[in-house]
Amino acid sequence: MPCTWCGDRILRNGARGPSARYCSPRCRVAAHRDRKRVPAELVAEDRWVRRDGKRPITPSGRPASSTDDRTWSPLAAVDADGARGNGVGFVLNGDGIACIDIDHCVRPDGSLEPWAKRLLRRVPPTWIELSPSGTGLHVWGIATVGTGRMLKMPNGGGVEVYDRGRYITVTRRPFGHCPRVLADLTDVVDELLAS
Repeated sequence: MPCTWCGDRILRNGARGPSARYCSPRCRVAAHRDRKRVPAELVAEDRWVRRDGKRPITPSGRPASSTDDRTWSPLAAVDADGARGNGVGFVLNGDGIACIDIDHCVRPDGSLEPWAKRLLRRVPPTWIELSPSGTGLHVWGIATVGTGRMLKMPNGGGVEVYDRGRYITVTRRPFGHCPRVLADLTDVVDELLAS
């Protein structure tokens, strides 16, 4: 199983046991210090919501909408009220920020399903984080999608591609040691939409 911070192999010895996520105390500390940070391109936008399960809510706990900017807030505002809901999300509004949501692709040992590995090989270095369940990935970047699309993949997995009219949960749990930037995903998105 790979370390969720650096990607190195986790040795199964000592106190770390079978559920270890990091290869060393150094990686564990680095991951926890870095956890609250997200790419500056996302932080700069006042398009954040809290979430209650899969439902978006405002920091005050009222229903939020992925299409009503009056219900969105700066990240600092949604972080300041950490007691409401169970996490945060970012609203996609068609300005070029997009997300490829890859479902059921992370195995219990932390490795990727072969079809997901092939997909990620085509993705330039960009911000990738684990989904709330820990079994999926959110690949963040820049692309124009238009109408979102869901694609079925082998082994029950799925890929959804969106750039507007949705909010995507943000877990701040990076997958491996990915850069904290949004890369141009146009080629990957175009390939996915053409399939």
